[in-house]
Amino acid sequence: MSALCRRRLQEERKQWRKDHPFGFYAKPNKLPDGTMDLMNWSVGIPGRPKTSWEGGMFKLTMFFPEEYPTKPPKWTVCLSILNEEESWKPAITIKQILLGIQDLLNDPNPNSPAQSEAYALFKKDRAAYEKRIRQQAREMAA
Repeated sequence: MSALCRRRLQEERKQWRKDHPFGFYAKPNKLPDGTMDLMNWSVGIPGRPKTSWEGGMFKLTMFFPEEYPTKPPKWTVCLSILNEEESWKPAITIKQILLGIQDLLNDPNPNSPAQSEAYALFKKDRAAYEKRIRQQAREMAA
């Protein structure tokens, strides 16, 4: 890992431990020898209160490229700020990314659907979509 990447991830971890949104978690995974793997983090994003996602904890893994922070982390979330060609800026922090995902859960972007089945239900039957969201939140809380 480059020195810039290492310093940035160490600083991100330090800042996260000092100040992070309530209910969220983000931490480097451990390597087989017990040391921290700064390139791979486990994160948890709580469903926002008073939304269909309330009570859910959405667990993801963030994979940081060697070129971080010049290039964004990778995972299976479609979020415009993680698009290298469109909106990524090296100053964006892990905290900002996770808050952006929480916002996306509550307010999906119908112009850029990440899951075609969920998008079709969102457009066709909003009540059924909300019911499915609540069910998933309950499953994620378990």
